[in-house]
Amino acid sequence: MSELHVSRIHNEPKIKNALIQAVRGQLEQRAAWLYLLCDEAGKRGLSWEEFGSAAIRRCGQGQGADLVKKGGTDSFKGLRKQLFTKPAQWVFEMKIRKSTDDVLAIDFHYCPLVKAWQKAGCTDEQIAVLCDIAMCGDHGIGEAYGGKLKLLKSIAKGDEICRLYYHK
Repeated sequence: MSELHVSRIHNEPKIKNALIQAVRGQLEQRAAWLYLLCDEAGKRGLSWEEFGSAAIRRCGQGQGADLVKKGGTDSFKGLRKQLFTKPAQWVFEMKIRKSTDDVLAIDFHYCPLVKAWQKAGCTDEQIAVLCDIAMCGDHGIGEAYGGKLKLLKSIAKGDEICRLYYHK
């Protein structure tokens, strides 16, 4: 008799607007791609972390460089204005905690990526690894702005929120 796994991850949206749900669906699709790519890489003997982390970091560095160029600043206030727009805040149910030139602190109360991995049947352990890989993009964005990112809390690891802290 197999033991039923009880997830420690709670990830349910409060905002249920149809447009926001449609955008979340697109993000879930991308998260599903990441899971399936990592799963196939694992079947071929490649480490999910080694395979995915470098590629996602490169993606974040490129995205961050584009955002810096478009916004004309490497201030974290510029990052907030360029990436963490009001629609993005609704999708991830974010709260901007602090926004200065050198610090950007944000709480995410919902994650569509985690939801996609839950729907795919991933274990809590797999979700935590996939989150670490996905966060490499956010680390890359921080680097493009001349800073670093600390992930202080993570929905994927059982916390009630994701707490991102960009700093220079």
